[in-house]
Amino acid sequence: MKAKPNRPTHLRRTAILHILWPLNRTGPGPLRTLILRRAGGHVTMSSVDDHMYVTVPVTALWASPTASRDVDRWAVAPLPDVIAWLADLDTAGARQGLHGRVLTQLECCEPVLITGDGGRRSPGAAEQRWLRVVAPMQPSGLDGRGYPGWVRTEHIGEIIPNCPSPTSASHPLQTAPQAQAFIAAARKHLGVPYLWGGLCDVGLDCSGLVHLSLRRIGVLVPRDADDQYDACEHIPADQARPGDLYFFARHGRRPHHVGIVTGPGRMLHAPQTDSMVIEEELTAPRRVTLIGAGRLPLAPSTTGSTG
Repeated sequence: MKAKPNRPTHLRRTAILHILWPLNRTGPGPLRTLILRRAGGHVTMSSVDDHMYVTVPVTALWASPTASRDVDRWAVAPLPDVIAWLADLDTAGARQGLHGRVLTQLECCEPVLITGDGGRRSPGAAEQRWLRVVAPMQPSGLDGRGYPGWVRTEHIGEIIPNCPSPTSASHPLQTAPQAQAFIAAARKHLGVPYLWGGLCDVGLDCSGLVHLSLRRIGVLVPRDADDQYDACEHIPADQARPGDLYFFARHGRRPHHVGIVTGPGRMLHAPQTDSMVIEEELTAPRRVTLIGAGRLPLAPSTTGSTG
């Protein structure tokens, strides 16, 4: 249920970004070109040579330097341990409390652009230094440069570390990646526990599942459900095919949930806190908030269902 209510209307846009650099290198390297698909034309970015990079396996992007709690100590440690952090959250029953604190996660080698407040220290924790950044590989309507938030200074460096690229794929990027490849990448996360703001192999939210699965096959889409909705061609739910997305919203609100269509009335999704990634038929409560489907520019599956 990852979305941003009350987002300024002037920041809404349709965007699907494809990475055009080689996917089998270590580290993302210079971002050659981003193709921004939006009403009104195309926008390109020549490079991200001025960016810094995540130097730890996984770090969280926080709402503020004071957003973390004592139970989050492993997430903000100089050498973070996401497994230990999740174990502490579960012991304390504190996953629900991540709402409004954790915005998303960043993987090793992921570029960030520092936007200000360099070296800011959180009150009462002089040893914790923070940077305000945007994450360009996670497009967001909140900031045209990428997803904005705060990250521990110790988790960022100028040199790309020797770790696998977050966009690495087992096959070359195709002009139109197959919907089947998207679904296959998503199914690898079946059973992964739900984590608000989660964007890693051990914790995912609904839009994080969509974003990470597409990233694994070399495609970048926006990070949050409402922005993903804007990035799609909107179609009736009964016309959805495998690889499309189902979107859900309450009356008069922006989408708050997204699932990956795997067959008629069937989806793969990360439902909510205290659940895990699952593939299932649309339930009656979900059908109440189903507002339609969205189609990404992926080659369709060769069959009507991938189940």
